Amino acid sequence: MDFGTDFKPLTVQPQEIESLSFQMITKELGVHYFNAMQYPVVQRIIHASADFELGRSLVFHPRAIEAGIAAILQGKPIIADVRMVEAGIAKERIHKYGGDVRVHISDPDVIEEAKMLGTTRAIVATRKACNEAPGGIYVIGNAPTALLELIRLVKEGAAQPGLVIGMPVGFVSAAESKDELRKLDIPYITNIGRKGGSTVVVAAVNALSLLAVRQDTEQQESGR
Repeated sequence: MDFGTDFKPLTVQPQEIESLSFQMITKELGVHYFNAMQYPVVQRIIHASADFELGRSLVFHPRAIEAGIAAILQGKPIIADVRMVEAGIAKERIHKYGGDVRVHISDPDVIEEAKMLGTTRAIVATRKACNEAPGGIYVIGNAPTALLELIRLVKEGAAQPGLVIGMPVGFVSAAESKDELRKLDIPYITNIGRKGGSTVVVAAVNALSLLAVRQDTEQQESGR
């Protein structure tokens, strides 16, 4: 295909584009210390962000991948901090095992309570989610206050997340909230520094759901 430019793309086939991208990522990333289960998450995050510095800054709790796969296969809900995160998640793989994706940031009761308390909707939405979604995967890419509130609730025993994917982007409290998350002994995926965002946490969830489907398929085939 000729786009009428001096540059000629290597391919316009979707699967080939992804495959070539992953090959380039592996080559450019070089030596790393992620294990075989963590690396697919790292790879998809770099693929979504084109940011190797961000990829190298990722930190995984030792049980993070195992916990995320288990939560998906058990049909646990995924709690997103904002609609942008919800929109990007490949829901068909989540629905396959009975799970769903929830976001409460725009719920009328959340908006009203946040106004009444003089606090952020993200904080109130996190409290609401913790009351209805024990064992769920909490996915926070934009709101450091949501992550800090979740951490507080975990410390108080009011929240029992199956996994926290906490990578809010920004300048105010973003890096610090991730520092606090890494102090908890619960499954988490996070990174060091200010970078993060919706596309990053979506990539992590989608990588986990692909791993879950693969594990389920392999178990079914081995049981035949």
